[in-house]
Amino acid sequence: MDSPTTNLITILRERLKALRDAGDLQEALHAANAAVEKTQQTLGQDLDSIDAFADALEIRGDILREVANHDAALDDYRQAIDQLDERPDRLDQIGRLHASLGAVHDSLGNTVRAADHWRESMACFERHDPPMLLDVAALANNLGFLAKASNDLDAAESYFLKALEILHEQLGQDHEETAAVSNNLGALYLAAKYHEQAREMHMMALETRRKLFGEEHPDTAQSHNNLALALLETGDRSWARRHFEKSLAGYEALGPDYADDLEAVASNYCDFLREEGEAAQAERIAERVQAVLASPRA
Repeated sequence: MDSPTTNLITILRERLKALRDAGDLQEALHAANAAVEKTQQTLGQDLDSIDAFADALEIRGDILREVANHDAALDDYRQAIDQLDERPDRLDQIGRLHASLGAVHDSLGNTVRAADHWRESMACFERHDPPMLLDVAALANNLGFLAKASNDLDAAESYFLKALEILHEQLGQDHEETAAVSNNLGALYLAAKYHEQAREMHMMALETRRKLFGEEHPDTAQSHNNLALALLETGDRSWARRHFEKSLAGYEALGPDYADDLEAVASNYCDFLREEGEAAQAERIAERVQAVLASPRA
């Protein structure tokens, strides 16, 4: 491409970024349209013009996804992949594009197609030199959720374990992403009735979240509840009680913005109390929670 064209494309990209950062997505979409039109006009056989066109398509696809124009976003992502044509020097971008296609299909409920694109994306990131391991972990976690939702618990375990192994090696145990995948794996093990394994995964997640966030944080409160449920299954009822109480206190401190989570934990805790023959205490907990939920939202 000639220098004036290159400069114009650079200016359009800078304007587009500024508009997106400012949250002006509609105007950003106009800038993206201009960038796509300009790069398409100058598209040739040289790699620079192809790369510029693919970049513009990807950026516009991202904006279209943000404004929920899913069909148009899919078209842009597919066209960008076609332009790059499996080039080994662009594996990072091809991987991103497949990941974005998967995200759009997932939001549309097309889980089979989402999984296909996420697996293709993982393959690109793994083939990249060096491998883009954190991206692989994020996609493995996504695929774990899809497999769990389709009741393929063995596949879900494999994906979650893959994500956990990578995150543990790359980020360490004391990282919020590692804790999140530990939590996801714990939930899977609880659903599969591997109660001891569920307990250990939730214990690991809780230890990390307490260290990183303290007690009055939604992730910590979530882990207290999840660990309590696992402890019930391993027969540690008095210990489960303490974690239900900590979860409840955490969500109460967070207020009505976490109403759904608070109600879920209260329901679990009240069920436990009734099983323990403490119906009056369960009623007091329910009334306490209703008082929090009646408070005005921030």
